Amino acid sequence: MTDREWLAAFAAALDVPPPTDDDVERLLALAAEAAHSSQRTAAPVACWLAACAGRSPEEAVAIANGIGPGPAG
Repeated sequence: MTDREWLAAFAAALDVPPPTDDDVERLLALAAEAAHSSQRTAAPVACWLAACAGRSPEEAVAIANGIGPGPAG
């Protein structure tokens, strides 16, 4: 199963539309920004926070880019 197939199945189980290819790329950019600016564990939690806040992946990346790097770990 590919990542996109898994995401589509997970989205169906959650009863939401699957992410577009652009959404996936932006979420990966958000995860990368979080992981490189702090600890790697910030990446999935940052994506979850963006979703909880109702922010689009594009908007979340822009916000994350405005936060300075913290201590790496």
